[in-house]
Amino acid sequence: MDANKRRSQILALLKKSQMPVSASSLAEQLSVSRQIIVGDVAILRASGAHISATPRGYVYEEEASAFPYEGLLACRHSPDQLREELYTIVDYGGFVIDVTIEHPLYGQLSGPLNIGSRYDVDLFIEKVEAAENAKPLSVLTGGIHLHRIGCKDSAVFSLIKEKLDEKGIIFSSAE
Repeated sequence: MDANKRRSQILALLKKSQMPVSASSLAEQLSVSRQIIVGDVAILRASGAHISATPRGYVYEEEASAFPYEGLLACRHSPDQLREELYTIVDYGGFVIDVTIEHPLYGQLSGPLNIGSRYDVDLFIEKVEAAENAKPLSVLTGGIHLHRIGCKDSAVFSLIKEKLDEKGIIFSSAE
């Protein structure tokens, strides 16, 4: 089964379920590893599927946006690329609403960012650099994280994604 068909099946299974569905359960049903499912769900989220990770499994949720267009980006980068990532998003018209990771013990963890300008980016980076015992959530997942981006339309979102991809920041799974 190819990756796109598998992702469609994951989405269908989640939409049908009244209860959270674990990555292990999905992996067993689709005859792949749990890690493949985790990567597939990250890609589905980045494509706009409203999937939440809970301690008991994945849940599909309908959600409305406060922006004319909202999308999710699956990203992976080194700590040194944090400023470059955020500058790219705001320079091309995006607003970084939040960051989300999937923690193996706690499920989905999110933190609000509310970054809409280079000034906001610089303030956030100052906080990161000044924090003695705090690190960005993405350090818990080898740099893999999701950003919910608000913008005026899908063209702006596509441009942001393209520019981040050119910089090697967009996470993609070949599986």
